[in-house]
Amino acid sequence: MAIKIEMLRCFCSVALSGNLVEAAERLGRTQSAVSMTLKQFEDHLGKKLFEGERKNRLSPLGQQVFEISLKQVRQFDQTVQSIQAAADAERGLLRIVSVPSVAALIFPAVLDHMTKKFTGLKIELRDTDTQQVLDALVEGKADLGIASGYHPMNGFNAVPLFQDQFGLVCASDHPLITRDEPPTVEDVVSAPFIRNALCDLIQTPSFQRAIEQADVTIQNTHSLITMVRTGAWVTVLPRMVANFIPETTAFRTISDLPDTRQVYLYVRERARFKYITDECREFILDQRLASYC
Repeated sequence: MAIKIEMLRCFCSVALSGNLVEAAERLGRTQSAVSMTLKQFEDHLGKKLFEGERKNRLSPLGQQVFEISLKQVRQFDQTVQSIQAAADAERGLLRIVSVPSVAALIFPAVLDHMTKKFTGLKIELRDTDTQQVLDALVEGKADLGIASGYHPMNGFNAVPLFQDQFGLVCASDHPLITRDEPPTVEDVVSAPFIRNALCDLIQTPSFQRAIEQADVTIQNTHSLITMVRTGAWVTVLPRMVANFIPETTAFRTISDLPDTRQVYLYVRERARFKYITDECREFILDQRLASYC
């Protein structure tokens, strides 16, 4: 028996609800049908996904399966929505995915321009990290993407959009912010330092050698800033990312760190509505000098 998406959906619903009754209501199925589906899933795996019969505690395997399954169910639902949107888009469909710091800047202008230019145009906008931007493009879930760094991909044109200075980000009252002289790489990495995914774009040898010893890495920007705001930690981010962080944090250039983040616009060469994609591409490029630098 093959594992089906509805089997994963059923399991996730029970895991989230903690009981069969509520899960059955969410799914619009009978309790016995949900119970049967779970049994089939566990029989296929040959292992239990829950501890006990009450379905309110996942087994160690169940926890792993839940994390994987929930991601797949959400991706499947998103794919279905995209397919339906494409089918319904008689007057065109535009799908853009971008890193959050740039999305906050360009999405309002793009939405205003494109809806005025093309009456009835359906638009999907999504913000996420660079790796998921690239995944969405490769998987056919987006026509344009904005990501940090250059990543050659077949079927896409990569156009430089702007560059963004890296610098120190920490609490606004941190000693590295309040002192007169600008910090050095050694100052920054000597403080309790949190590494993040964008640090890998920095090529300065002294910085790369130093962060190899970093004990803490946080990928999610929101969690990263939450830690930095405590005043106990510092990190390094591009200036534009820092522009969207709370006022209790601050950005400062690092005297011996000249690196910049290169941001690229990725455009699908064979988009379904190429004339729409081309118009959006030109609009974004026309606006970049005035708005993004």
